Amino acid sequence: MVPLETDPARITSAVRAARQRGRRVGFVPTMGALHAGHASLVEAAAAACDEVVVSIFVNPTQFGPHEDFARYPRPVDADLALLEQLGVQWAFMPSVEAVYPDGSSHGQAEQMHVAGPALPFEGAIRPGHFAGVATVVKRLFEIVPADAAFFGAKDWQQTLVVRQMVERYRMPIEIVVCPTVREADGLARSSRNAYLTPAERARAVALHDGLAAAAARWDAGDCVAVAEAALRETLEARGIACDYAAIVDPDSLAPLVDPLGPAIALVAGRLGSTRLIDNRLLPARRDVARQS
Repeated sequence: MVPLETDPARITSAVRAARQRGRRVGFVPTMGALHAGHASLVEAAAAACDEVVVSIFVNPTQFGPHEDFARYPRPVDADLALLEQLGVQWAFMPSVEAVYPDGSSHGQAEQMHVAGPALPFEGAIRPGHFAGVATVVKRLFEIVPADAAFFGAKDWQQTLVVRQMVERYRMPIEIVVCPTVREADGLARSSRNAYLTPAERARAVALHDGLAAAAARWDAGDCVAVAEAALRETLEARGIACDYAAIVDPDSLAPLVDPLGPAIALVAGRLGSTRLIDNRLLPARRDVARQS
């Protein structure tokens, strides 16, 4: 099996030793329940680095009081088997107490302040979520002092929060954002897809289809409101409750100042008790016009 480490001091020492030998170390932080999306991050890390660390840690501080922390899938044996197949050098599976030595047994360590791109959308719907994300990622970066960390573009807002945290604390680590991995029908890979019933799974592709509809309206030159409506209506037509359907600035998540500039379409929808998110980058419309 892949070497498994649970002690923060030992993984810190091992990573530092590797870097002192001139080895470039990549880090993929995960909450486990690994799938093809995670595998693509590991593969990207392996292609860019000499050695790879993958952490598996279900972080309690980023779950709200009525969210799915207790039932979040934890298939540890399957996760370790996949990491073995991928040839990673270390699997890091710390306890809550190891990650938050000064917090309670539930990991309620003092959380850092977040602002800017952390506030709208997921930040508004899930208060405290991104404070928990920023807190745990900072802690993991301190424990695993890698050269680069790899994240998926599906969690676009999260990548902005992590970049902001890294800049704020001047942490010497490169943040690499990798493309979203999708099922054959376009549904973004997610650990939460396992919660879907067969009927819900069939309808869930509406998130991808809605983003495609919004992109088509965007490319046609329609205003933001029309493109957003195409996204929302696609979900609602298939019985999916839409938490938000928005087209915003890809760096700040603020409303677009330049209607011809690049944008990102963001969507979140609920199918039964399962909540899914997705996004699609939209090119600058002046570039679309030049290509046509």
